[in-house]
Amino acid sequence: MSDSFQIRIINSLKDIKSGQWNGLQPKGCINPFVTYEFLYALEKSNSATSQTGWLGQHLILEDDKGNVLGALPCYLKNHSQGEYVFDHGWADAFERAGGHYYPKLQCSVPFTPASGPRFLVPPCEGREVRITALAQGLQQLCERMKVSSAHITFMQEDEWVFAGKQNYLQRKDQQFHWLNEGYKTFDNFLGALSSRKRKNIKKERRVALEDNGITIELLKGNEITERVWDRFFAFYNDTGARKWGQPYLTREFFSMIGEMMPERTLLIMAKRGNEYVAGAINFIGDDCLYGRHWGCLQDHPCLHFEVCYYQAIEYAISHGLDRVEAGAQGSHKLARGYIPVTTHSAHWITHPDLRDAVADYLVHERREVDRHNKILSEHAPFKKESKT
Repeated sequence: MSDSFQIRIINSLKDIKSGQWNGLQPKGCINPFVTYEFLYALEKSNSATSQTGWLGQHLILEDDKGNVLGALPCYLKNHSQGEYVFDHGWADAFERAGGHYYPKLQCSVPFTPASGPRFLVPPCEGREVRITALAQGLQQLCERMKVSSAHITFMQEDEWVFAGKQNYLQRKDQQFHWLNEGYKTFDNFLGALSSRKRKNIKKERRVALEDNGITIELLKGNEITERVWDRFFAFYNDTGARKWGQPYLTREFFSMIGEMMPERTLLIMAKRGNEYVAGAINFIGDDCLYGRHWGCLQDHPCLHFEVCYYQAIEYAISHGLDRVEAGAQGSHKLARGYIPVTTHSAHWITHPDLRDAVADYLVHERREVDRHNKILSEHAPFKKESKT
Protein backbone atom coordinates (compact mmCIF):
# COMPACT_ATOMS: atom_id res chain seq x y z
CA MET A 1 0.00 0.00 0.00
CA SER A 2 2.42 2.68 1.28
CA ASP A 3 5.01 3.23 3.98
CA SER A 4 2.19 4.26 6.34
CA PHE A 5 -0.46 1.60 5.63
CA GLN A 6 -0.68 -2.05 4.83
CA ILE A 7 -3.67 -4.32 4.32
CA ARG A 8 -3.81 -7.77 5.83
CA ILE A 9 -6.43 -10.30 4.72
CA ILE A 10 -7.88 -12.56 7.40
CA ASN A 11 -10.12 -15.57 6.78
CA SER A 12 -11.55 -15.64 10.29
CA LEU A 13 -12.55 -13.16 12.97
CA LYS A 14 -10.43 -15.31 15.29
CA ASP A 15 -7.40 -13.60 13.71
CA ILE A 16 -8.22 -10.23 15.25
CA LYS A 17 -9.09 -9.22 18.80
CA SER A 18 -12.70 -8.27 19.48
CA GLY A 19 -11.60 -4.96 21.04
CA GLN A 20 -9.63 -4.04 17.92
CA TRP A 21 -12.61 -4.73 15.66
CA ASN A 22 -15.30 -3.15 17.85
CA GLY A 23 -13.12 -0.11 18.48
CA LEU A 24 -13.62 0.87 14.83
CA GLN A 25 -17.23 1.93 15.48
CA PRO A 26 -17.73 5.25 17.30
CA LYS A 27 -19.40 5.07 20.70
CA GLY A 28 -23.06 6.00 20.58
CA CYS A 29 -23.39 4.94 16.93
CA ILE A 30 -23.10 1.16 17.20
CA ASN A 31 -24.61 -0.93 14.44
CA PRO A 32 -25.09 -4.42 15.93
CA PHE A 33 -24.54 -6.27 12.65
CA VAL A 34 -20.93 -5.21 12.15
CA THR A 35 -19.91 -5.91 15.73
CA TYR A 36 -17.34 -8.63 16.31
CA GLU A 37 -19.91 -10.67 18.23
CA PHE A 38 -22.50 -10.82 15.43
CA LEU A 39 -20.03 -11.59 12.64
CA TYR A 40 -18.14 -14.13 14.74
CA ALA A 41 -21.40 -15.86 15.68
CA LEU A 42 -22.21 -16.25 11.98
CA GLU A 43 -18.82 -17.84 11.43
CA LYS A 44 -18.53 -19.97 14.56
CA SER A 45 -22.06 -21.35 14.23
CA ASN A 46 -21.30 -22.60 10.68
CA SER A 47 -23.90 -20.23 9.22
CA ALA A 48 -21.44 -18.19 7.11
CA THR A 49 -18.38 -20.33 6.30
CA SER A 50 -16.57 -21.66 3.26
CA GLN A 51 -18.91 -24.69 3.36
CA THR A 52 -21.94 -22.43 2.91
CA GLY A 53 -20.23 -20.26 0.30
CA TRP A 54 -19.04 -17.44 2.58
CA LEU A 55 -15.24 -17.62 2.92
CA GLY A 56 -13.90 -14.74 4.98
CA GLN A 57 -11.57 -12.32 3.17
CA HIS A 58 -11.77 -9.46 5.65
CA LEU A 59 -9.53 -6.48 4.90
CA ILE A 60 -7.65 -5.16 7.92
CA LEU A 61 -5.89 -1.81 7.54
CA GLU A 62 -2.82 -1.45 9.77
CA ASP A 63 -0.02 1.02 10.28
CA ASP A 64 3.65 0.05 10.26
CA LYS A 65 3.43 -0.88 13.95
CA GLY A 66 0.54 -3.28 13.44
CA ASN A 67 -2.12 -1.00 14.94
CA VAL A 68 -5.55 -1.62 13.40
CA LEU A 69 -6.78 1.55 11.67
CA GLY A 70 -9.76 0.21 9.75
CA ALA A 71 -11.50 -2.86 8.38
CA LEU A 72 -13.85 -3.99 5.64
CA PRO A 73 -15.90 -7.17 6.23
CA CYS A 74 -15.59 -9.21 3.06
CA TYR A 75 -16.32 -12.73 1.80
CA LEU A 76 -15.34 -14.80 -1.22
CA LYS A 77 -18.55 -16.27 -2.65
CA ASN A 78 -19.48 -18.83 -5.28
CA HIS A 79 -23.18 -17.88 -5.37
CA SER A 80 -25.45 -14.86 -4.81
CA GLN A 81 -27.68 -16.24 -2.07
CA GLY A 82 -28.39 -14.42 1.19
CA GLU A 83 -27.47 -10.98 -0.13
CA TYR A 84 -30.80 -9.19 -0.93
CA VAL A 85 -29.16 -7.03 -3.61
CA PHE A 86 -29.77 -9.08 -6.68
CA ASP A 87 -27.10 -9.58 -9.33
CA HIS A 88 -28.31 -12.90 -10.77
CA GLY A 89 -29.05 -11.22 -14.10
CA TRP A 90 -25.50 -9.90 -14.31
CA ALA A 91 -24.12 -13.36 -13.54
CA ASP A 92 -26.33 -15.06 -16.12
CA ALA A 93 -25.41 -12.58 -18.86
CA PHE A 94 -21.68 -12.86 -18.17
CA GLU A 95 -21.81 -16.67 -18.09
CA ARG A 96 -23.73 -16.77 -21.41
CA ALA A 97 -21.05 -14.54 -22.93
CA GLY A 98 -18.38 -17.05 -21.90
CA GLY A 99 -17.18 -15.37 -18.71
CA HIS A 100 -16.98 -16.65 -15.13
CA TYR A 101 -18.92 -14.48 -12.70
CA TYR A 102 -18.16 -16.65 -9.68
CA PRO A 103 -16.27 -16.49 -7.45
CA LYS A 104 -16.81 -12.88 -6.48
CA LEU A 105 -16.12 -10.74 -3.40
CA GLN A 106 -19.02 -9.60 -1.23
CA CYS A 107 -18.57 -6.86 1.37
CA SER A 108 -21.65 -7.22 3.51
CA VAL A 109 -23.18 -8.80 6.58
CA PRO A 110 -24.35 -12.27 5.52
CA PHE A 111 -28.12 -12.76 5.37
CA THR A 112 -28.74 -9.23 6.69
CA PRO A 113 -30.39 -6.57 4.49
CA ALA A 114 -29.74 -3.73 6.93
CA SER A 115 -27.81 -0.58 6.08
CA GLY A 116 -24.78 0.29 8.15
CA PRO A 117 -21.09 1.11 7.97
CA ARG A 118 -18.98 -1.08 5.72
CA PHE A 119 -15.74 0.88 5.79
CA LEU A 120 -15.08 0.49 9.50
CA VAL A 121 -12.93 3.53 10.16
CA PRO A 122 -13.51 5.58 13.32
CA PRO A 123 -13.81 9.37 13.20
CA CYS A 124 -10.28 10.72 13.07
CA GLU A 125 -7.96 13.00 11.19
CA GLY A 126 -7.18 11.31 7.90
CA ARG A 127 -10.32 9.15 7.91
CA GLU A 128 -10.86 9.68 4.19
CA VAL A 129 -7.30 8.54 3.48
CA ARG A 130 -7.95 5.30 5.37
CA ILE A 131 -11.21 4.67 3.53
CA THR A 132 -9.39 5.29 0.25
CA ALA A 133 -6.80 2.70 1.23
CA LEU A 134 -9.53 0.11 1.92
CA ALA A 135 -11.46 0.93 -1.27
CA GLN A 136 -8.33 0.64 -3.39
CA GLY A 137 -7.23 -2.43 -1.46
CA LEU A 138 -10.49 -4.16 -2.41
CA GLN A 139 -9.87 -3.36 -6.06
CA GLN A 140 -6.36 -4.77 -5.80
CA LEU A 141 -7.68 -7.89 -4.09
CA CYS A 142 -10.00 -8.44 -7.06
CA GLU A 143 -7.07 -8.28 -9.43
CA ARG A 144 -4.88 -10.52 -7.28
CA MET A 145 -7.55 -13.18 -6.84
CA LYS A 146 -8.70 -12.87 -10.48
CA VAL A 147 -12.36 -12.61 -9.53
CA SER A 148 -15.05 -10.94 -11.62
CA SER A 149 -16.23 -8.33 -9.16
CA ALA A 150 -16.57 -6.93 -5.66
CA HIS A 151 -19.86 -5.73 -4.18
CA ILE A 152 -20.33 -3.47 -1.16
CA THR A 153 -23.99 -3.73 -0.20
CA PHE A 154 -26.27 -1.89 2.25
CA MET A 155 -23.60 0.72 2.86
CA GLN A 156 -24.14 4.18 4.31
CA GLU A 157 -24.89 6.94 1.85
CA ASP A 158 -21.73 8.90 2.62
CA GLU A 159 -19.66 5.77 1.93
CA TRP A 160 -21.60 5.26 -1.31
CA VAL A 161 -20.80 8.79 -2.48
CA PHE A 162 -17.14 8.24 -1.64
CA ALA A 163 -17.05 4.88 -3.44
CA GLY A 164 -18.38 6.61 -6.56
CA LYS A 165 -15.36 8.90 -6.46
CA GLN A 166 -13.18 5.76 -6.45
CA ASN A 167 -14.87 4.60 -9.69
CA TYR A 168 -17.18 2.05 -8.11
CA LEU A 169 -20.50 1.67 -9.92
CA GLN A 170 -23.37 3.01 -7.82
CA ARG A 171 -26.66 1.24 -7.25
CA LYS A 172 -29.86 2.17 -5.40
CA ASP A 173 -32.67 0.07 -4.00
CA GLN A 174 -35.70 0.57 -1.76
CA GLN A 175 -36.77 -0.37 1.75
CA PHE A 176 -39.46 0.84 4.15
CA HIS A 177 -38.48 2.32 7.51
CA TRP A 178 -40.51 3.80 10.33
CA LEU A 179 -39.23 7.19 11.49
CA ASN A 180 -39.78 8.52 14.99
CA GLU A 181 -40.96 12.12 14.73
CA GLY A 182 -40.70 12.67 18.46
CA TYR A 183 -43.72 10.53 19.35
CA LYS A 184 -44.33 10.01 23.06
CA THR A 185 -46.77 7.09 22.73
CA PHE A 186 -48.17 4.78 20.07
CA ASP A 187 -51.43 6.75 20.19
CA ASN A 188 -49.39 9.88 19.53
CA PHE A 189 -48.07 8.21 16.38
CA LEU A 190 -51.58 7.15 15.37
CA GLY A 191 -52.69 10.74 15.71
CA ALA A 192 -50.34 11.72 12.88
CA LEU A 193 -52.06 9.32 10.47
CA SER A 194 -55.07 9.90 8.28
CA SER A 195 -58.34 8.79 9.86
CA ARG A 196 -58.78 5.78 7.57
CA LYS A 197 -55.25 4.44 8.19
CA ARG A 198 -55.55 5.05 11.93
CA LYS A 199 -58.79 3.08 12.11
CA ASN A 200 -57.32 0.25 10.04
CA ILE A 201 -54.30 -0.13 12.34
CA LYS A 202 -56.52 -0.17 15.43
CA LYS A 203 -58.66 -2.85 13.80
CA GLU A 204 -55.63 -4.96 12.86
CA ARG A 205 -54.26 -4.77 16.40
CA ARG A 206 -57.62 -5.80 17.85
CA VAL A 207 -57.94 -8.73 15.45
CA ALA A 208 -54.36 -9.86 16.07
CA LEU A 209 -54.61 -9.86 19.86
CA GLU A 210 -58.13 -9.78 21.27
CA ASP A 211 -59.90 -11.77 18.55
CA ASN A 212 -57.16 -14.40 18.47
CA GLY A 213 -56.73 -14.61 22.24
CA ILE A 214 -53.03 -13.73 21.97
CA THR A 215 -50.69 -11.90 24.33
CA ILE A 216 -47.26 -10.49 23.54
CA GLU A 217 -44.04 -11.01 25.48
CA LEU A 218 -40.84 -9.01 24.91
CA LEU A 219 -37.77 -10.98 25.98
CA LYS A 220 -34.15 -9.84 26.36
CA GLY A 221 -30.96 -11.15 27.91
CA ASN A 222 -31.32 -14.09 30.27
CA GLU A 223 -35.10 -14.01 29.76
CA ILE A 224 -34.42 -15.85 26.49
CA THR A 225 -33.83 -19.41 27.65
CA GLU A 226 -32.70 -22.27 25.44
CA ARG A 227 -36.29 -23.55 25.39
CA VAL A 228 -37.42 -20.18 24.03
CA TRP A 229 -34.65 -20.29 21.40
CA ASP A 230 -35.80 -23.78 20.42
CA ARG A 231 -39.30 -22.48 19.86
CA PHE A 232 -38.16 -19.44 17.93
CA PHE A 233 -35.87 -21.60 15.78
CA ALA A 234 -38.91 -23.67 14.83
CA PHE A 235 -40.61 -20.45 13.69
CA TYR A 236 -37.52 -19.39 11.75
CA ASN A 237 -37.18 -22.81 10.11
CA ASP A 238 -40.79 -22.76 8.93
CA THR A 239 -40.37 -19.38 7.25
CA GLY A 240 -36.93 -20.20 5.85
CA ALA A 241 -38.05 -23.49 4.35
CA ARG A 242 -40.88 -21.73 2.51
CA LYS A 243 -38.89 -18.69 1.36
CA TRP A 244 -35.45 -20.06 0.54
CA GLY A 245 -35.85 -23.83 0.58
CA GLN A 246 -33.23 -24.10 3.30
CA PRO A 247 -32.78 -21.73 6.27
CA TYR A 248 -29.47 -19.87 6.34
CA LEU A 249 -28.87 -19.69 10.08
CA THR A 250 -28.10 -22.64 12.32
CA ARG A 251 -29.63 -23.28 15.73
CA GLU A 252 -26.24 -22.61 17.35
CA PHE A 253 -26.21 -19.07 15.94
CA PHE A 254 -29.17 -18.04 18.07
CA SER A 255 -27.66 -19.43 21.26
CA MET A 256 -24.43 -17.62 20.51
CA ILE A 257 -25.97 -14.21 20.00
CA GLY A 258 -28.09 -14.74 23.10
CA GLU A 259 -24.88 -15.29 25.04
CA MET A 260 -22.55 -12.83 23.30
CA MET A 261 -24.87 -9.85 22.73
CA PRO A 262 -27.84 -10.29 25.09
CA GLU A 263 -28.58 -6.57 25.48
CA ARG A 264 -28.69 -6.12 21.71
CA THR A 265 -31.13 -8.99 21.12
CA LEU A 266 -34.91 -8.69 21.47
CA LEU A 267 -37.47 -11.42 20.89
CA ILE A 268 -41.08 -10.38 20.38
CA MET A 269 -43.09 -13.53 21.06
CA ALA A 270 -46.81 -14.14 20.58
CA LYS A 271 -48.44 -16.46 23.10
CA ARG A 272 -51.79 -18.24 22.88
CA GLY A 273 -52.68 -19.94 26.13
CA ASN A 274 -49.40 -21.35 27.45
CA GLU A 275 -47.83 -21.82 24.03
CA TYR A 276 -45.68 -19.54 21.90
CA VAL A 277 -47.22 -19.56 18.43
CA ALA A 278 -45.18 -16.90 16.59
CA GLY A 279 -42.25 -14.58 17.09
CA ALA A 280 -39.78 -12.14 15.59
CA ILE A 281 -36.16 -11.43 16.41
CA ASN A 282 -34.93 -7.84 16.53
CA PHE A 283 -31.51 -6.32 17.11
CA ILE A 284 -31.07 -3.09 19.04
CA GLY A 285 -28.73 -0.42 17.74
CA ASP A 286 -27.94 2.83 19.49
CA ASP A 287 -30.53 4.70 17.43
CA CYS A 288 -32.48 2.01 15.60
CA LEU A 289 -34.44 -1.21 16.13
CA TYR A 290 -33.69 -3.69 13.36
CA GLY A 291 -36.42 -6.22 12.69
CA ARG A 292 -35.07 -9.41 11.19
CA HIS A 293 -36.63 -12.87 11.15
CA TRP A 294 -40.27 -13.78 11.74
CA GLY A 295 -42.06 -17.10 11.85
CA CYS A 296 -45.16 -18.84 13.15
CA LEU A 297 -46.57 -22.31 13.65
CA GLN A 298 -50.16 -21.11 13.84
CA ASP A 299 -51.58 -18.76 11.23
CA HIS A 300 -53.68 -15.97 12.78
CA PRO A 301 -55.05 -12.91 10.96
CA CYS A 302 -52.97 -9.71 11.30
CA LEU A 303 -50.51 -11.34 13.74
CA HIS A 304 -47.54 -10.69 11.46
CA PHE A 305 -48.35 -6.97 11.39
CA GLU A 306 -48.65 -6.85 15.19
CA VAL A 307 -45.45 -8.75 16.00
CA CYS A 308 -43.20 -7.34 13.29
CA TYR A 309 -44.45 -3.76 12.85
CA TYR A 310 -46.62 -2.39 15.64
CA GLN A 311 -44.73 -3.94 18.56
CA ALA A 312 -41.47 -2.70 17.02
CA ILE A 313 -42.87 0.83 16.76
CA GLU A 314 -44.00 0.73 20.39
CA TYR A 315 -40.57 -0.44 21.51
CA ALA A 316 -38.80 2.28 19.51
CA ILE A 317 -41.04 4.99 20.95
CA SER A 318 -40.68 3.83 24.54
CA HIS A 319 -36.88 3.55 24.23
CA GLY A 320 -36.31 6.77 22.30
CA LEU A 321 -34.99 5.16 19.12
CA ASP A 322 -34.99 7.19 15.92
CA ARG A 323 -36.33 4.54 13.56
CA VAL A 324 -37.33 0.96 12.89
CA GLU A 325 -35.89 -0.94 9.93
CA ALA A 326 -38.12 -3.90 9.20
CA GLY A 327 -36.08 -5.71 6.55
CA ALA A 328 -36.14 -5.93 2.78
CA GLN A 329 -38.99 -5.05 0.42
CA GLY A 330 -42.66 -4.91 1.39
CA SER A 331 -44.79 -2.06 0.02
CA HIS A 332 -47.54 -3.27 2.39
CA LYS A 333 -45.52 -1.57 5.15
CA LEU A 334 -46.48 1.84 3.72
CA ALA A 335 -50.04 1.65 5.06
CA ARG A 336 -48.61 0.85 8.50
CA GLY A 337 -46.51 3.97 8.85
CA TYR A 338 -43.28 2.82 7.22
CA ILE A 339 -42.06 5.13 4.48
CA PRO A 340 -39.86 4.41 1.43
CA VAL A 341 -36.15 5.07 1.82
CA THR A 342 -33.22 4.51 -0.51
CA THR A 343 -30.55 1.92 0.17
CA HIS A 344 -27.14 1.97 -1.47
CA SER A 345 -24.53 -0.39 -2.85
CA ALA A 346 -21.32 -0.01 -4.82
CA HIS A 347 -19.82 -2.45 -7.32
CA TRP A 348 -16.36 -2.97 -8.78
CA ILE A 349 -16.47 -4.93 -12.07
CA THR A 350 -13.15 -6.06 -13.50
CA HIS A 351 -14.18 -7.05 -17.05
CA PRO A 352 -14.55 -3.84 -19.14
CA ASP A 353 -17.47 -5.05 -21.28
CA LEU A 354 -19.44 -6.32 -18.28
CA ARG A 355 -18.64 -3.11 -16.42
CA ASP A 356 -19.97 -0.97 -19.29
CA ALA A 357 -23.17 -3.02 -19.54
CA VAL A 358 -23.82 -2.88 -15.79
CA ALA A 359 -23.04 0.84 -15.67
CA ASP A 360 -25.61 1.53 -18.39
CA TYR A 361 -28.22 -0.59 -16.62
CA LEU A 362 -27.64 1.17 -13.30
CA VAL A 363 -28.30 4.61 -14.82
CA HIS A 364 -31.84 3.51 -15.67
CA GLU A 365 -32.34 1.56 -12.43
CA ARG A 366 -31.34 4.50 -10.22
CA ARG A 367 -33.75 6.75 -12.08
CA GLU A 368 -36.58 4.23 -11.63
CA VAL A 369 -35.88 3.75 -7.91
CA ASP A 370 -36.00 7.53 -7.39
CA ARG A 371 -39.25 7.79 -9.35
CA HIS A 372 -40.88 4.93 -7.46
CA ASN A 373 -39.85 6.32 -4.08
CA LYS A 374 -41.30 9.70 -4.97
CA ILE A 375 -44.64 8.20 -6.01
CA LEU A 376 -44.90 6.05 -2.88
CA SER A 377 -43.95 8.98 -0.63
CA GLU A 378 -46.91 10.92 -2.02
CA HIS A 379 -49.15 8.09 -0.78
CA ALA A 380 -47.75 7.93 2.75
CA PRO A 381 -50.51 7.38 5.34
CA PHE A 382 -49.87 10.58 7.28
CA LYS A 383 -52.16 13.60 7.45
CA LYS A 384 -51.25 16.12 4.80
CA GLU A 385 -50.38 18.74 7.39
CA SER A 386 -48.07 16.24 9.16
CA LYS A 387 -45.79 15.87 6.14
CA THR A 388 -42.41 17.56 6.31
